[in-house]
This record gives sequence, structure tokens and C-alpha cells, in this order.
Amino acid sequence: MTTANLVLAILLGLGLSASTGLNTFLPLLLLAAAARFGIAGITLGEKFGWLTSNVAMIVLILAVIVELIADKVPAVDHFLDSIGTFVRPAAGAIAAASVFTGIDPTIAAVLGLIIGAPTSFGFHALKAGTRVASSAATFGCANPIISLVEDILSLALSVLSIFAPIFVPLALVLLAVLLWQLVKRIRARGAAPAHSAP
Repeated sequence: MTTANLVLAILLGLGLSASTGLNTFLPLLLLAAAARFGIAGITLGEKFGWLTSNVAMIVLILAVIVELIADKVPAVDHFLDSIGTFVRPAAGAIAAASVFTGIDPTIAAVLGLIIGAPTSFGFHALKAGTRVASSAATFGCANPIISLVEDILSLALSVLSIFAPIFVPLALVLLAVLLWQLVKRIRARGAAPAHSAP
């Protein structure tokens, strides 16, 4: 693996793992589809070819559908966020590790853990913070809308990572700022009625 390819793999891994912090399975499905159909020159490292198998693709498609629907249901979304604390970093690590080709699988797995897990967890934490603030301010009424926005952001970031990984750092900074500002705005809106009360 050349230095340029290594840098692109790191950027691709960062983008995909950040996407898993917002939606667990959609980035993995897009990565698997890109690798299976040779889109954007995406190939997977040794030991990760199973992601493009028929069984894996079907499971990922079903998982994406279930997550997209269940995350719009009040109470269920909080349960998904709870288990997401563990599942999303694992998905991020897999996504990041799988894009390192031409290197030892053990090194790829370690790089996936170093790059993917904390990145995914960080964006999951921002997502969870947004949900907590929304639940407090709107009694969960705004959560389905926020979930849809998260899905769109995850899709957009995954596509950007696959087709133009060089722009991933800028996208991650903008996304982190956007989510943080959203949390602050929702919290401020929820606190306003309390301040206006006699």
C-alpha cells in the first residue's frame, strides 16, 4: 500500500466510521455495495470479503430497514441509542479496518480500532446528546425529524467518503459543529419556558 493509498484509506475509514455513529448499518451497506460492484475503485482488505457476500448484503439491507423505521418510534429510539453505545463503535471499527488493503489483517484490525471505534463513538455521543436535549425540550415529538436528518447526514457523509475521501476532514468538522449547535439550540429552546415562568 502506497502512502497516498494509506492516507485515502484513513480518510475513507474516518468518514465511514463517523457515519456509523449516526446510523449503524447504512454506511456498512454502502461500503459493501461499492466493493461488490467495483464503485469508485473500492476494494476490501483480506478477511473482510464476507461483507460483499449475498448473506451479508441481505442482512445489512434488513438491518438498515429496521433501524430506519425503529429509530423514528419514541422510546424505541432511546433503546437503540443505548445499545448503539456498543454496536456503533464496533461497526465503525469494521468499516475502517475493511478498507485497508494490501497490509497484514491484524494491522488493519488495529488501525480500524484506533480510527473507527473512537470516531464512531464520538459522533454517536453527539447524536445521543441531541436526542436527550430534544426529548427534554419537545417530549420526544421532534425526535423522528431529527432521526431523519441524521439518516440523511449519514448517507451524505458515506457517499462523500466513498467518492471524495479527501474532503472528509472538512465534512467531519462541519458535521460536529452542526450537531453541537443543534444540541445547544434545542437545550436553549427547552430552557426558555422555564426562564419565562413567573
